[in-house]
Amino acid sequence: MKGALSGLTTRGRCLLAAGLAAALCSLVLNERDLLRVAAFIVALPLLVAVMTAVARVGLHAQRQIMPPRVHVGGRAEVVLHVRSSGRLPTGGLLVSDGVPYALGGKPRFVIEHLPRHGGTQLRYGLQPMLRGIQQIGPLKATVTDPFGLAEFDRELAGSSRLVVVPRVVPLRGVPGGSGLGSGDDGSVRLNAGKGEDDAVVRPYRQGDDLRKVHWRSTAKRDEMMVRVEESPWRGGTTVLLDRRIVGHRGSGAASSLEWAVSMAASVCVQLHRHGHQIRLVTESGGIIVTDHGDGSHNDGLVLDALAALEPVHQREVACPADPGHGQELIAILGAATAASLGELIRHRTRGARSLAILLDVGAWGAGAGESDPAGAAALLTGAGWGVVTARPEAPMTQVWADLCRTGTKRGDSMTGVG
Repeated sequence: MKGALSGLTTRGRCLLAAGLAAALCSLVLNERDLLRVAAFIVALPLLVAVMTAVARVGLHAQRQIMPPRVHVGGRAEVVLHVRSSGRLPTGGLLVSDGVPYALGGKPRFVIEHLPRHGGTQLRYGLQPMLRGIQQIGPLKATVTDPFGLAEFDRELAGSSRLVVVPRVVPLRGVPGGSGLGSGDDGSVRLNAGKGEDDAVVRPYRQGDDLRKVHWRSTAKRDEMMVRVEESPWRGGTTVLLDRRIVGHRGSGAASSLEWAVSMAASVCVQLHRHGHQIRLVTESGGIIVTDHGDGSHNDGLVLDALAALEPVHQREVACPADPGHGQELIAILGAATAASLGELIRHRTRGARSLAILLDVGAWGAGAGESDPAGAAALLTGAGWGVVTARPEAPMTQVWADLCRTGTKRGDSMTGVG
């Protein structure tokens, strides 16, 4: 009874107080008719409160999101199944679902009548404009009576997850060539067609076993080369994504960071379609996601990882080692200092193909620090990188096409080195 009384509205409490006052007056005045009226006035809100509380207990609901993963700007539909298992019919039911601000307004539904042992289905749409892992819920119901004397709230369902992945732009082609020589992994095959003298070699890296040094290749190239005994990672590509807050401008979906994330997603999907195995890493060399090397490609893993990606407050691009691990590297960079770019260049394996998409972040909005994409491009180009500068008005398809042409020229020039 105590729980039922807690659900009385202001109207219900006033009616109960009026009934008690009438009962007191009937005793003082010795009016039995007034006592009967008082008893009715007192019993009405109490009875309504108990019946409303019982109806609340019998409510159940389920939430279904279709599809559970949607890209930025896409549409998802939420289906709510509300049913009653109580012995009494439920009316005056207000249902509201918790929806984050980034997904739109909070949906509300009024169910005039919910039959006992019956249910109804409610639907509403979502159109997310910002990537992320969004929580939908909780689903709450407010049960009221027709007189407005009692009101009870109940949580019908918890939270459900909606994954909003970055927008993927369909791209065409891949950069031609792959590093030094004819190997797709950036390795060199020498003396092709000469039987047992054929060897797959690559430049020496710190920590390599000296017993694997291929002296004939070293003598020809005037650079220490080591034999690759295991099967190379064919078509392996590392995509580096700069997620530093200080390296980007703008806010929300229109920021340069979101452009970079969308570009990284599009590049990974495109390379997957051409059979490349992908390593997606951050500006510090941390791995976001990587293929297992079994030939299977799962775009969903990459997109889910990018959906959950958070910006960092790191000041510089600081990879402690070669982020590409000697493989082809495609870097998507925001504003960076010459010192940090110099460190990135220094750690890259000599002879491995390196490409960069430099964002002219100043075109996305003003911010702390100055962006010098021309100087950064000159520095990387001088180190043998293929570089393309991107602005917000340039379509991603055009940026990628320019990078492919740059990569082709770079691959051809490196093939001729010997």
